[in-house]
Amino acid sequence: MAKTISKYSRGEAVFTQGDACEHVMYIQAGGIKLSVLSKTGREAVVAMLGPGDFFGEGCLAGQPLRMGSATATTPTTILLVDKEEMVGLLHQEHAMSDRFISHMLARNIRIEEDLIDQLFNSSEKRLARTLLLLAHYGKQDKPARVVPTISQETLAEMIGTTRSRVNFFLNKFKKLGFIEYDGDHPLKINSSLLSVVLHD
Repeated sequence: MAKTISKYSRGEAVFTQGDACEHVMYIQAGGIKLSVLSKTGREAVVAMLGPGDFFGEGCLAGQPLRMGSATATTPTTILLVDKEEMVGLLHQEHAMSDRFISHMLARNIRIEEDLIDQLFNSSEKRLARTLLLLAHYGKQDKPARVVPTISQETLAEMIGTTRSRVNFFLNKFKKLGFIEYDGDHPLKINSSLLSVVLHD
């Protein structure tokens, strides 16, 4: 069968770095963490994805093996589409093709912004930007304000710093009223956090 629906529990691997690259995946519900492991065993989080996002599209460009790993961050439902089937859908279904292209362009822009962020911004600014992105600030719909459950370790891996630095900046943002954070409840973002990103 060319299309299948699979369910994953929190922390379960969807695929691992080095696996055969045979499907494009679409998140119907839940969340996915994309990460890459270096030869020395250091993990870097490349992206956090949610419902409506595609991933694993490298197979369409002839990528034989997965360049990174995908792990469910919450109970997740994924539509797996065989690469030949996906190519056929992109040729025949114009609405699907438009959605996929706009997703790929948005992903490309985000990767460029992430690279610039890593090259030129402090870890404090990178953390603020990451929290705003996780809360969907800048999206056409209203921002969620609440950041999906995410550990300080994962945030550290996303911005390229240590967990203790993330903890320090979260406490600083809380004192300044940029976030609402007590450890027991989901982290809430206030729009004033934008000032950290915009300030030179």
